[in-house]
Amino acid sequence: MTRFAAALVLLSLPALAAEPLAPPGAPAERFPRPDRPVAEIVAPQWAHERERDKADEVGQVARLMQIAPGETVADIGAGSGYYVFRLSPRVGPQGRILAQDITPDYLADLERRLAESGLSNVTVVRGEAHDPRLPPGSVDAAVLVHMYHEIAQPFGLLWNLAAAMKPGGRVGIVDADAIPSRHGTPPKLLRCELAAVGYRELSMTRLKGGVGYLAVFEAPAPDRRPTPETIRPCRDEATRERR
Repeated sequence: MTRFAAALVLLSLPALAAEPLAPPGAPAERFPRPDRPVAEIVAPQWAHERERDKADEVGQVARLMQIAPGETVADIGAGSGYYVFRLSPRVGPQGRILAQDITPDYLADLERRLAESGLSNVTVVRGEAHDPRLPPGSVDAAVLVHMYHEIAQPFGLLWNLAAAMKPGGRVGIVDADAIPSRHGTPPKLLRCELAAVGYRELSMTRLKGGVGYLAVFEAPAPDRRPTPETIRPCRDEATRERR
């Protein structure tokens, strides 16, 4: 799909879809499992919105990622939509937010909240654990917020996500510097897993207000991704020993 065709697809999307927006990518069985614990999905939001607003979490992330009006931003694991509602005004009427999740209850609740809000530049997307199911070459920036440690198929998700990114697309991961069982991802482990799929680190920033760190990566071009069978999982003893 060309970038022009991808743009036409996005313009034609209904505000509320809760369906995949692209055919399946590479299947889960082609990718290795992560050699680390995977945290359970326990809630649609990471912390109270008031606390996060006080820290200007979304503002910090948007500025560091240079999210601009007119861009298409994918919120992977959108949950209750904390970032969705705050990024929608930033990208404006010419931009679009793709609110993606895999949990049916979260998607249904987000659809309800969006219908009540009247926002017209948000599309709700149902994805899979290993595949966000987003249109090829359609996304300027993607955010994965306090959920990377919950991804059961990180290599598959990152590999298939790269196909949805525009050339030079930025992927921002917000997480805590903690072991997955404590709902975080050590930066060293994160860097290793992203590099294994061909992502290039652009920056690593400790966010103000105690809301974690932001790691920004450039997604690889689809033809520069490693074949799934050659990806080797990263092992970090810290995920087993740190308390």
